[in-house]
Amino acid sequence: MTRIREIKTTFTAGEVSPELLGRSDLRAYDNGALKLLNVFIKPTGGVTRRSGLGYVDAAAGDGKLIAFEFNTEQTYLLVITNVQIDIYASGVHQDTIAAPWSTAQIPQIAWTQSADTLLLVHPEVPPKKLTRGAGGVWSLSDWAFFTNGNIVHQPHFKFADSEVTLTPSGTTGSITLTASAPVFTAGHEGTRLRVKGKEVIVTDFDSATVITVTTVQNLPDTAATIDWFEQAFSPARGYPVSVAFHQDRLVIGGSRDLPNRLWFSKSGDLFNFDLGTGLDDEAIEFAILSDQVNAIRGIFSGRHLQVFTSGAEWMVTGDPLTPASVQIRRQTRMGSVIERHIPPVNVDGATFYIARNKQEIHEFLYTDVEQAYQSTDLALLSRHVISNPVDQDYDQRRRLLFVVRSDGKFATLTVFRSEQVSAWTLHETQGLVKSVAVVGDDVFMLIRRGDAYMIEQFDDTLNLDAALTGEVGTPATSWAGLGHLEGKTVSVVADGFVVADKTVTGGAITLDEAASKVEIGLSYTHIVEPLPPGEVGAAGGGRKVRLVQAIYRLQNTAALRLDVGRGLADIALRQLGEEEILDEPPPLVSGDIRVRALGWAEDATKPLWRIEQDAPLPFTLLSVTAELKVND
Repeated sequence: MTRIREIKTTFTAGEVSPELLGRSDLRAYDNGALKLLNVFIKPTGGVTRRSGLGYVDAAAGDGKLIAFEFNTEQTYLLVITNVQIDIYASGVHQDTIAAPWSTAQIPQIAWTQSADTLLLVHPEVPPKKLTRGAGGVWSLSDWAFFTNGNIVHQPHFKFADSEVTLTPSGTTGSITLTASAPVFTAGHEGTRLRVKGKEVIVTDFDSATVITVTTVQNLPDTAATIDWFEQAFSPARGYPVSVAFHQDRLVIGGSRDLPNRLWFSKSGDLFNFDLGTGLDDEAIEFAILSDQVNAIRGIFSGRHLQVFTSGAEWMVTGDPLTPASVQIRRQTRMGSVIERHIPPVNVDGATFYIARNKQEIHEFLYTDVEQAYQSTDLALLSRHVISNPVDQDYDQRRRLLFVVRSDGKFATLTVFRSEQVSAWTLHETQGLVKSVAVVGDDVFMLIRRGDAYMIEQFDDTLNLDAALTGEVGTPATSWAGLGHLEGKTVSVVADGFVVADKTVTGGAITLDEAASKVEIGLSYTHIVEPLPPGEVGAAGGGRKVRLVQAIYRLQNTAALRLDVGRGLADIALRQLGEEEILDEPPPLVSGDIRVRALGWAEDATKPLWRIEQDAPLPFTLLSVTAELKVND
C-alpha cells in the first residue's frame, strides 16, 4: 500500500467550484475547499467561524443601507426605506426624515459624498442633497444649481430633432412658443428653456406644440429658430442616474433620457454647469458614442474617472481635466448590472464591479505596462458562490468584500492582492439579507426575518445572529428585551455554557438555571469540507483511499464537531490542555488535535473529513495534516 501525507496549510483559494474536481494540478486545488459555509477566511490562510450579528434596531421595511462618514469620529448609518431615511450613530437611532423614494425605486438610488453633504440621485426623482447641519440637524433638499441674475447654470440639451423650430409670439413678458413638431408634455411646466441664448420659464402647457413662458431675458426677435434647448433634468426628461466627485468637479453620469452622457461642473464650483467659452475651469459635457449601447450605470473616481456602462468600461483622462484635454477611451467590454445600482468599490487600488451577467465580479485595475485598465473575473473558480448579486461593500479592517445575493444569502471575498489571496465563502442566516454597508470599521446588514426587517451589526465577540447580550450582578433565570425574536427558537450561551434552546414568549425566555451573563440569538452552522486529496489520482487513480489519521491545528477554539467517515461527533478538546474542570465553561484551546479514522473510501471525489457545527462557540482552524493510505 502507498502511504501519503497531505498537509493543508491554507484555504486562500476559498470554496472552489465542483467543476475543479478533475483539476488537481491547479494551485487553487491545493489551496481551496469543496465547501466553506459561514466561515471567514483569514488572509494568513486559516478559517474561523464567522462573526455573529448583533441586533441593532427594527427597520421600517425593505430598503438600502448607506454609510455617511464625515470624519473618523463622526460616522453614521443611513437606512433608506419607503419614503423615509433613518439615521444611526454607533448603533443608536438619531433621527428620521421624510424621503421621496418608494420601496420599488430604492434599488436605483446612487450617491456620493463630500464632507458633510451626501448627494443622492434616481432617474425618476429630482436629485437630493442630505446635509448634517449645526447641532446635528439633518435635512434633505433638492439640488440648487448656481444662479446668477436669475439665470440657472444647469445642463441643457435639445431632445427634439435638430430641425425642429420654436417661434416666439413676442420678445418679453408672458409669451407663447410654438414648435414645428409635437415636443412638449405637461412635465415641462416649471422648467426652463434657452431660446436664441436667452432663458425663459415655462408657466403653462397648452399643447404638444404650444407652451406659455415668461422671459427671464428678453428675446432678440420673434423669428422661428432651431437654436433652443431645454433643461437636461426635469419631470419630462428624467433625472441623473449616477454621480461622483472628480478633480474638484461634480460629475453626473447619464440620465433617464440621456443615458450615455457625462456632465462635469466648473472646477471648484460644484453646481455650476456653465459651458462658457471652453476655458480650463469651465464645465464639460459630452456623450459616449461607440458601436454598442453605453447606458451609464456607475462612475467612480480613482486614478482616472472610471465609467461603467451597460456594455463596456471606460477611462476619462485629462491631467488636469479641462474642456481641451478631456479624452475618453474604452478599456474593456464586460458591462455592468442594468436593473439596479450596485456601487463599485475600491479595494487596494482596484475597482470591483458586478458584471452585467450577474455571475461575475470583476477587478478593474490599471496596469503600467499596458497603460490601460484590465478586467479580471474574481469569481472564475467559484462561480457557484456568486448568483445575482444585489449589493456589495468592502470591509478594510477584515479585508473582506461583502456581496449580498438576491436569494438572501451573502458571500465574502477575502482579498489580499500582494499575497495573491482571493478566497470566496458563502454565508447563510435564518432570514434574507437585503443590503450591506460598511461604516468606518463596522459592518451592518439589513435582514428580513419572517415579516420583520432588522438592522444588525457584525460583532467578533458573538456567535449567534440577531443576538443580544446581557449581564447582571445577581444570577437570573428570566431574560427579557427579546421582542424582535418573538415566537422564535433561540440558542443561549449562559456563563460560557451552551444551554438548551428556548422559545421567546412575551419578549422573554426563562433559563433552567440562573446565569449572570448570556448571549441569546439565532443559531447558524459553519462547515469546512476539503477537496478530495489530489495525490490520490497520481498514486493510484480511481483506487480506494483511506484516511488513517488527521491532525487539526486549532486556535482559540472551544468546540469541534468532526466527521472522519463515521458520522459527525464532538471531539474532546481538553486533551490539548488541562483536564476538564466541572462547572467551568469550555476553555479556548490552541494547538494540535489528533483524530484516528477507519474505513476505506470508495468514491475518490468525496472529501475524507468534514467539520460541521452549530454550537455558538469560537472556532478557528489553521491547518490540517492528513495521513492517507491508497490501495495498490
